[in-house]
Amino acid sequence: MNAVAPPVDVRCFHCGDAVPDGTQFAIRYRQRSEPACCAGCQAVAQSIIDAGLDAYYTQREQPADRAEPLPQALREQLKLYDDPQLQAGFVADDGELKDAALMIEGITCAACIWLNERQIARVPGVADVLINYTSHRARVRWNPAQTTLSAVLEAVAAIGYRALPYDRARQEATQARARKSALFRLWVAGLSMMQVMMFAVPVYLSSAGEIEPRWLNLMNWASCVLTLPVVLYSSWPFYISAWRDLRRGRTGMDLPVAISVLLAFIASVYATITRHGEVYFDSVSMFVFLLLTGRYLESQARAKAGAALEQLAALIPAFAHHLVDYPHNRTPREAAVTRLNVGDVLLVKPGEAIPADARVLEGESQVNESLLTGEGLPVDKRPGDLVTGGTVNMASPLIVGVEKVGQETRLASIVRLLDRALAEKPRLAQLADRVSGYFVAILLAAAVATWLYWLLHDPIHALPIAVAVLVISCPCALSLATPVALTAATGALARRGVLIGRGHALEALGRVTDVVFDKTGTLTLGEPQIRAVYPLGRLDGATLLAVIAAIESHSEHPLARAFAGEAYPIAATDVVNHPGGGLIGRIEGVRYAVGKPDFVRHLSSAPLPPLPDAAAGTLLAVASDAEWLGWVVLADALRADAAEVVAVLKQRGIRTHILSGDAAGVVESTARELGVDHWQAGVSPEGKLAQLKSLQQQGARVLMVGDGVNDAPVLAAANVSMAMGAGADIAHGSGDAVLLENRLGRIPEAIAFASRTRQIIRQNLLWALLYNVVALPVAMAGWVTPWLASAGMAASSLLVILNALRLTRTPRGL
Repeated sequence: MNAVAPPVDVRCFHCGDAVPDGTQFAIRYRQRSEPACCAGCQAVAQSIIDAGLDAYYTQREQPADRAEPLPQALREQLKLYDDPQLQAGFVADDGELKDAALMIEGITCAACIWLNERQIARVPGVADVLINYTSHRARVRWNPAQTTLSAVLEAVAAIGYRALPYDRARQEATQARARKSALFRLWVAGLSMMQVMMFAVPVYLSSAGEIEPRWLNLMNWASCVLTLPVVLYSSWPFYISAWRDLRRGRTGMDLPVAISVLLAFIASVYATITRHGEVYFDSVSMFVFLLLTGRYLESQARAKAGAALEQLAALIPAFAHHLVDYPHNRTPREAAVTRLNVGDVLLVKPGEAIPADARVLEGESQVNESLLTGEGLPVDKRPGDLVTGGTVNMASPLIVGVEKVGQETRLASIVRLLDRALAEKPRLAQLADRVSGYFVAILLAAAVATWLYWLLHDPIHALPIAVAVLVISCPCALSLATPVALTAATGALARRGVLIGRGHALEALGRVTDVVFDKTGTLTLGEPQIRAVYPLGRLDGATLLAVIAAIESHSEHPLARAFAGEAYPIAATDVVNHPGGGLIGRIEGVRYAVGKPDFVRHLSSAPLPPLPDAAAGTLLAVASDAEWLGWVVLADALRADAAEVVAVLKQRGIRTHILSGDAAGVVESTARELGVDHWQAGVSPEGKLAQLKSLQQQGARVLMVGDGVNDAPVLAAANVSMAMGAGADIAHGSGDAVLLENRLGRIPEAIAFASRTRQIIRQNLLWALLYNVVALPVAMAGWVTPWLASAGMAASSLLVILNALRLTRTPRGL
């Protein structure tokens, strides 16, 4: 009688579920046909393969979730995200492009990141996409003239994932689950280690033969059972990481960990079964416990160092007091901040966060801007002043009119910059990763050579010595040396008002040799102020200024703002503005002219008096019909800390430069007053770029500081650049860092902090290298047991982490 063959268990190529009998869905993959369990998995898999992304199936760590065909109802639902009002909370304008903060659900490994980035990038009109593996947060930029947000979301859904607007609460829940899982794995390893050590210590302390073989074997079996959860559960992340690296043709730092754990455990089980040889259950549990402790502390250090981003994201409140019928009705209604529109009027009570960028309409108070700017002192706010969303009203109620909401606010732009900085991997971190990869390969070769040597000379100790070599030289400290320090420094500087926008900025700041400043709006306030007054006739200086103020109050010219603080009891009448020349008006029946000397001379019958020296500013003349009354020199006011900053930079041996489009006299006066080494005036944006490249060709490493649209090209071309917080948005986008509070004094502080960061990175790298150079030959010589090797490896990693965490504390002098 012929035996009946059991049914073949056919699994879906895409999701791994069982394929029902009679199902005929096939997937064409690399010249062969693979089974699919349903039309959804067939469609998703075929979309991935047809898009040229079939490598996903060789890189993934586990099968994908079962896919369902994209129903029409879901397509219609995704189109709702094209509504501008719905996008206001998570989409920002970036020139001609739009920038969305999304969260991708369903990501389980790096292959998922790779697949999603390429799938989104294939959508016509998508400029770029970056997905952070740690947070699963995606930043997508696209051209709205070529595609829509719903097309991006549909492309993600087509390959079995789900893209949603970034939700901080959802991300926190995900991070909380990961932290809980890490703690539980650590708890399992720690409990096992303590219990196994209870059986191991008597064996270590007793002499040979003192413990009867049956009791010794019983303790070994008990240790085996207690170590099993460590090997199967606590060590699972190491296996996954090692397997992922191997499938990509890499040797990551988790590969020797996984080999050590499995090798030591299997050898110990074999020794327990055969009752011959040594067991290392205590070493396995201790090794995993210490390594998990280091990893957990590393994750906490990253969370602490990157807390600036989450603190900023949490500043905006969920609800606001909306004055719907202001000013007729002042009864507030609770409204969701996401539903606010430009022009809405809000009541902000003392102690509450301001919900959006707005302008004060009524009330006087003080606003705490410390979490945004690093400045601890509250800032006075009066009607007409701007207030920033996320800052806190301290003293009295304010009524404000909303001017920017959602992703258009200053806080949202800051979060985007910091998010980009934390997502990028600096050159030093990439170099450390490559070095650690090579080192792992060398370590594996050294372990094999050690095992072969001792197998020939002392077979009993060959395995424990080889395991000790693998454990003690694990390059965890080498891989942690750079990223932990950079992450800590980025968070610390953000709390001080220096927002690092790109990953390489800290590395480059520490090597700066030259600082190039723009003048207007950077070294100066960009606002004209009265520099000198020269009365000529019957009016004294105060009265002369009052006359000018009365006439200039009818002008919108920027120079008129310099006289806004002056007062005159009688208003000017019949004021006529002559563009390019000045103004003419009457005060108490007398006709006055204010403006350029050539314009004013046509009004006054008196001869033109000698002109004062006004090389450092703009000269205004004042005259009546009968006489010349005086001169006023206006100049752009220097920032209060500009001279001190230049002096500190020069003390550090850093050369200073001014590149400005202003007139030579003004620029020369500014350079002389500040003590700047080199200056050039009348320079176009193209000229600034040429001067910058000339400096770089001479070997200079240049920090460029600017604020305007015309500074964007030179900011992008510099070795490292800083944009003023009050500058143009395009300058923020081109700069590598942003001075949130416009304080130039933060520049030398940031340079000093970057130098300190480089010093700590060098300390970490030096320690990691010295440790491995010393530990490897010691372990190969057989002088270190596996449990001592695990302690040394963990101590090395912890030392690197603790040294990097020193950057989270503000040092003296900063």
